[in-house]
Amino acid sequence: MQAEIRARLAGFAAGFATRRILVAGDLMLDEFIWGNVSRISPEAPVPIVDVTGESYYPGGAANVARNLREFTTHVSIMGLTGADAAGDQLLGLLAEAGIDTAAVERDPAFSTIRKTRVIARNQQVVRVDRERKSGVTGPALARAIEQIDRIAPSVDAIIVADYGKGFVTQALADHLCRSASAHGKILTVDPHPHTTLDWSGVTAVKPNRLEAFLAAGMPPSEPVTPVLEDQTLIEVGRRLRRRWQAENLLITLGEHGMLLLADDMLPVHLPTHAKEVFDVSGAGDTAIAVFTLGLAAAASPMEAAELANRASGIAVGKLGTATVTPAELQASLRS
Repeated sequence: MQAEIRARLAGFAAGFATRRILVAGDLMLDEFIWGNVSRISPEAPVPIVDVTGESYYPGGAANVARNLREFTTHVSIMGLTGADAAGDQLLGLLAEAGIDTAAVERDPAFSTIRKTRVIARNQQVVRVDRERKSGVTGPALARAIEQIDRIAPSVDAIIVADYGKGFVTQALADHLCRSASAHGKILTVDPHPHTTLDWSGVTAVKPNRLEAFLAAGMPPSEPVTPVLEDQTLIEVGRRLRRRWQAENLLITLGEHGMLLLADDMLPVHLPTHAKEVFDVSGAGDTAIAVFTLGLAAAASPMEAAELANRASGIAVGKLGTATVTPAELQASLRS
C-alpha cells in the first residue's frame, strides 16, 4: 500500500475518537469457561474439562458497542434485557466500559440472553445458549422509538445489530430509517438472514457470505477464487442492494476478506490481512463497528472497508469475542 494511502487511512482512524455512535439491537451476555482436557468421561464419550477460569463480556449488539468503545468515548446502546442477574451483569460490564446504557429497556418478563462457551486448549468444546425468544411489547417499542428520537440528532451514525432475537422489528426498522434520513445520519445494518426486514435506503448493510445468500433467497454455493470471478456471489450482492436500496453492501468472506459493492464503482475485493485465524466469533461485530466509524470520519466506502478489513484481520487472531485497539489498527496500517 502506498505511503500516502496509509497516511490517509491512519488519519481517518485517528478521527474515530470524536465520532458519536448509537448501537441498536439484541443484547447478550457472553460467558467463557476456560480449562484443560486430559481425559474422557467414563459416563459418556465426551471430554472432561478442568476449569481454570471464567470471563464475561458484552455480547451481540453489546459487543459492537464494546468494539466502538475502543476507539471513541461517545457510544450509546439501545436494546432489551431481563430484570435478572445476567442483565445486572451485562449492564455492569457496559457501565464499566463507559458505554451509555440509558436507552436499554429492562423487562421483568424477558430473560437476558446468555451464551456460554467452554474453551479447552484454544478450542471451543461446546456452546450453551440460554434464551427465550419473545417479541418486543407495544410499550417497549414506543419507548425505543422515543429513545431514537432523543438520541439520533446528537450522533454521527447509527448501527443496527440484528441477531434475530426479537428486538429489531419492522416498525423499529422503519423508524430508524426515517429518523436517520430526517437527520442526515449514517445508518448501517448487520442483518439477520432469517428475517425479512426492509432496510430501504440505508447507508450500508454488512452480511457475511452465508447470510447474504440466505437473505437473497439463493442456495449457498462453494466459494470461487479469485473472488471477483465468483459471479453467483456478485449476483447475490446486486440482488441485495436492489432489495434494500442500500448505498453500500459489504459482504464479509472469512479467510477470503471482503467484497464491497457501492453506488459509484465496480465490485471490489479486499483480501484478508489476517496472519492467523484463532477465533472468528465477534469478527463481524468488529467489521461493522470500524466500517461505520470510517464512514462517520468521512472516509469513502472503499477506505472504510479497508479499515474494517484490517481490524477484522486483527480480531480473528485473538481468542473469544475480542476487540481491536487503536494502536493495533495503526500498526496494521504501517505494516
